[in-house]
Amino acid sequence: MLEQYDLSNMMVLDIETVPQYATYDEVPDQFKRLWDLKTTRQRADKTAEEFYGSAGIWAEFGKIICISVGIFSGGSVRGLRLKSFAGHDEKLLLQNFSNLLNGQPPSLILVAHNGKEFDFPYICRRMLVNGLPLPKQLEIAGRKPWEINHLDTMELWKFGDYKSYTSLSLLTAIFDIPTPKDDIDGSMVGTVYWVDNELERICTYCQKDVVATAQLLRRYRGEELIEEENIMYVG
Repeated sequence: MLEQYDLSNMMVLDIETVPQYATYDEVPDQFKRLWDLKTTRQRADKTAEEFYGSAGIWAEFGKIICISVGIFSGGSVRGLRLKSFAGHDEKLLLQNFSNLLNGQPPSLILVAHNGKEFDFPYICRRMLVNGLPLPKQLEIAGRKPWEINHLDTMELWKFGDYKSYTSLSLLTAIFDIPTPKDDIDGSMVGTVYWVDNELERICTYCQKDVVATAQLLRRYRGEELIEEENIMYVG
């Protein structure tokens, strides 16, 4: 499976997002009303204020605080080079990430778990909100489906089945991919950022998901996992 792809022409990525404001009280009144309308069906018995901790899921009410990427290295030793773009200034973060993509060939294949539903569109929306042009690898308007160089490891696992969501943690378990025990999960990122002020901790968590996705891609291809000593962190 996926033998037709050249791993050296792939970039694996993951993003971490949080609500744009630390608390619901800080949200401008106009956006409070819009948040209330947007989440009416999702909130169940919670108030708009009680549900605000989930605002990071929506690009209209959240922001990106970390993008981690991984590039496969070839040769006789299989490896993975990791780099993260993290910070409180979302526009600067996105500009730096865009600069990286602009230095890569337009044919570069972007890979993420649930990327087509979350990571890729979220990045595009936040770039537009911040007044940044989309890099060629993210510009999909007017393209035919087979011209879009995006791979989604969750979509690949579905094999045409549209009924279910399969988490990255479940797939790493069934494919026997070792993953470090995390001290946080996705639901905790907003609190770790806004309350604990531990961006570096979130960045480490994001990098682990990139490694897991890269290893899963190798399992899909029937290949050996990358050894931990061949995973390099840059910058």
